[in-house]
Amino acid sequence: MSHVIGEGAKKVLRELGLTAYETAVYLSLVKSGVMTASEVSESAGVPFSKVYEVLNRLDRKGWVDIEHGRPSRYFAKSPAEAFEATRHKLDRKIQNWERVVAEELQPHYEKRELREKPDIWILRGETGVLTKLQEMLGKARNQVMIAAPLFVRDLAEKAIPLLASLRLNDTKVLIMVAGKPRDWRLEKLMSVVEVRGRDNLFGGGVIVDGEEALLFLGEEDKPSLVVWSNHVGLVKFAKDYFQYLWNSSRIS
Repeated sequence: MSHVIGEGAKKVLRELGLTAYETAVYLSLVKSGVMTASEVSESAGVPFSKVYEVLNRLDRKGWVDIEHGRPSRYFAKSPAEAFEATRHKLDRKIQNWERVVAEELQPHYEKRELREKPDIWILRGETGVLTKLQEMLGKARNQVMIAAPLFVRDLAEKAIPLLASLRLNDTKVLIMVAGKPRDWRLEKLMSVVEVRGRDNLFGGGVIVDGEEALLFLGEEDKPSLVVWSNHVGLVKFAKDYFQYLWNSSRIS
């Protein structure tokens, strides 16, 4: 009993890049062996006016071989061999696609001013806040703006080692604190950051490169709400407001 080639196999050949005519021709050669072009045309149901074009494409793609003569005869390459050749070609294409995406497309996406789907997250717990802050500072390239109200003092002290790590690059760090800067234990940072003070700050935050912001709201001794966002409008508002307060703050 002859083996029937199912629709699943035909679908795979199409997914591997063969057209409907190429699939029909290749399967006819697999089942029938060596044939002339006219025999292929009849067996595969491909118009004779198109069969040579189809056979030549299959030859270039590595699915058939040609025995030249008068007339020329055609036979299918081993499916395993043809698949491996196709897989290698696809691997090379994927490597090239990956390079183009990483080196050409992704940088354009990261530099664009507008983001189609900005994120806004509410962070809960000191560990979650410090983890997000570490992630943000680790990506800082140009500038970090920090406004620290009294209710984030404990959190700020735990974040000082993260800020100290920024000494390794050229990131400009501006720190604005409520009260007197000397009360914030920033001595280790004074030589590498700019610090200013204000009598009161009713909210605070961290803005990195004007692209993302960690915002603090609260009262008394701890934050009541911590929000992270990369929303363009929100981050711009936070940056502009920080700059307004900074310009009118006391220079330490």
